[in-house]
Amino acid sequence: MIETVSNDDSTVSIERPALYVVATPIGNLGDLSLRAKSLLNEVDLLLVEDKRVSARLLSFYGIQTKTRSIHDHNERKLALDLAQEIKEQSLAVAQISDAGTPLISDPGYLLVNSAIGQGLPVIAVPGPCAAIAALSVSGLATDQFLFVGFLNAKRGPKQREIAALKHETRTLVFYEAPHRIQDTLQEFSLGFGSTRRAVIARELTKRYESLYRGNLAELAALSKTDPNIQKGEIVIVVEAAPEDPDLLHGEALRVLKLLLNELPPSRAVKLAVEITGVAKNELYRWVHEQSPGE
Repeated sequence: MIETVSNDDSTVSIERPALYVVATPIGNLGDLSLRAKSLLNEVDLLLVEDKRVSARLLSFYGIQTKTRSIHDHNERKLALDLAQEIKEQSLAVAQISDAGTPLISDPGYLLVNSAIGQGLPVIAVPGPCAAIAALSVSGLATDQFLFVGFLNAKRGPKQREIAALKHETRTLVFYEAPHRIQDTLQEFSLGFGSTRRAVIARELTKRYESLYRGNLAELAALSKTDPNIQKGEIVIVVEAAPEDPDLLHGEALRVLKLLLNELPPSRAVKLAVEITGVAKNELYRWVHEQSPGE
């Protein structure tokens, strides 16, 4: 069933049963969309990460919808029962996180998958996301990027994760806690190289929003002298690694060899080119060198 409601000159359709994944402001309360506001007012139940945090947003907009808390510590236990409840009672339920887009380094994955398993519509109501906001103002390449989120808090695993990303040719986007920012920037400078460019986006859309630009060595040094870097919500955007022809060719040959086990040479070469971007002539030359009599 789809119900159409009007709220403050905006019209929105509400489907029942359905789970809505609703993005909320990451700081500035004015960033809630008209559609999101209407839905949060009209759904049967609102799933929140922390009732105390969400209360500020809901009070600001006069939203009085019944809330229930679902977070990292109880989602596994509640997800299936909630999905069944939505289905059996034909409810329209909205899920929000403390800030930004749910599931992006926030709870919700298990609930969304349980809802899909129950055959329920899962509907996105897009809006703010700290990672995308930081990327959009970073000045670094945005055509391809990799969202990493939070690295491991322990130094050894964190160093291994950084090493695995050293040659990544897409812009990297990280979240980090303020008490770990100094250590992380130092590890980035060592692992990615001190001259790699980066941007620290701090407290985006909030009163004390600030952006710090420079290479990793400069930012690591600045984090030790500017105490403000160590406060608030932090996104770090790191420049992509330059393409290494030797590494790229090695990966292309690895992919080509795997494809040749299953496909004729022409098809294998075509797919390897699409996957790796290496020139077709180079891969054909390698194939012919392996079979000179053909």
